[in-house]
Amino acid sequence: MRVLIAEDHHILARTIATGLRREAIAVDLACSGDVAERMCLLNAYDIIVLDRDLPVMSGDEICLRLRALKDPPRILMLTAAGSVEDRVSGLDLGADDYLAKPFDFAELIARIRALSRRVPTPPLMTLRHGGIELDRGRREVRIDGRPVELSPKEFAVLQLLMEARGEAVTHRALLDQVWDEHMDSRTSAVRATVSRLRGKLGRSDAISMDDGKGYRLC
Repeated sequence: MRVLIAEDHHILARTIATGLRREAIAVDLACSGDVAERMCLLNAYDIIVLDRDLPVMSGDEICLRLRALKDPPRILMLTAAGSVEDRVSGLDLGADDYLAKPFDFAELIARIRALSRRVPTPPLMTLRHGGIELDRGRREVRIDGRPVELSPKEFAVLQLLMEARGEAVTHRALLDQVWDEHMDSRTSAVRATVSRLRGKLGRSDAISMDDGKGYRLC
């Protein structure tokens, strides 16, 4: 999942981003409305967490413009304007959900995950490949029926590889979906995470690396 946080309160934006990254969600930040719109046009976000009171261009205007796109991201309005009238107007503008400040972070995570499930064809909750079983809902992995403890990043990488169904997933795609746009493409983070995954899956050849193509689940 890739999320854009459009919030001009820098401390709050960084706090939310840190929490989402701990959940293996790729996060980018925008501190003004014009930057948020530009980033949405350049990148394919699953969800945008949108403050209504952004400088340069308001969250309301961004919401209207994003709704005109062919495949817009889901929009979660996150704002101090929390009256019933504010919530109704935000939803009428095209927001998919609305959360007033102050909020509980656990509820924000739950709402983001709920929005990620709103797709035309619901994804399989359980993915299987060979003896590997990955449960998206419980965020659990089993190898031949044996539970395996994975970190959030390891889980996210394994999920992307399983969703690819044997096709290669590029290094850049893994960075974009599991980390964020600011991660240097030369980083060893993907290689190190894949190496740990191979060990936990119990086979050094469980994930192959195709030169020039990416990583593939064997």
